[in-house]
Amino acid sequence: MTSLLYQPTWRWIDQSTLGPSFNGMQSFAMDDTLCHSVGSGESAPVIRTWVHHQTVILGIQDMRLPHLQDGIHAIQQQGYHCVTRNSGGLAVVLDEGVLNISLIFSEQTRSLSIDESFEAMVDFIKMCLEPIHVSFEAKEIVGSYCPGRYDLSVNGKKFAGISQRRIRKGVAVQIYLCLTGSGSKRAELIKSFYDRGLRGEQTKFVYPKIVPEKMASLEEISGSSLTVQSFIVTLLQVIQQFGEISSPLLSSSEQNLFRGYYQRIRERNDPLNKMTRR
Repeated sequence: MTSLLYQPTWRWIDQSTLGPSFNGMQSFAMDDTLCHSVGSGESAPVIRTWVHHQTVILGIQDMRLPHLQDGIHAIQQQGYHCVTRNSGGLAVVLDEGVLNISLIFSEQTRSLSIDESFEAMVDFIKMCLEPIHVSFEAKEIVGSYCPGRYDLSVNGKKFAGISQRRIRKGVAVQIYLCLTGSGSKRAELIKSFYDRGLRGEQTKFVYPKIVPEKMASLEEISGSSLTVQSFIVTLLQVIQQFGEISSPLLSSSEQNLFRGYYQRIRERNDPLNKMTRR
């Protein structure tokens, strides 16, 4: 078990019930704010839970598709909207059945390797899944959307992906967990995005060839009845084994930081917003 999970205090911020008005840009700005705050020592390490409705998060390379507008139109036709992330990675689907978790650590006392930070999330999720008796592998699943070394899967079916972002000695490790619903249906949406966005053209960057059957939800994998809120109860029970829990609101300095980071991510999304309004 990684020592990173052992902290004197964990600060819990739950944004899983804010509804459709809570958008992806706010979420990215929130993690950047908390990275800054944890890295500076103002805040204890953070566990943040969050949910977005009918959203497809796009990566930098997705914005370079030769027929991007057609790809975005395919997403909009299914009732989803798009947000561009401020870090690497590729397109992922977020909806009411997908729980996102951020673990935010400080590098004030020592540097954290990329793998060490990833492994902290892997260990944490292993403990959270013990009650439903799910054992998974952490390896890239070819054919999934946003493939990476820390895809979480059971029998070759991916249910989660992990990413990292680092700001001012703060490290945010972020996971999306497909808890309920159809994993293959979500993958079909991303497949249509790439099919329409590429139209068969060859590009320097190799976009993933989505195989919908490679994706599944934890509910589909385990056969258990799951909800976002019941899973949050489980993760709080787990994190309490590693430190005390506190839930302070954003300080005034954090609120100022959030406004600045939110403005930056809005500016990054300006080209996408102009495209979707056409």
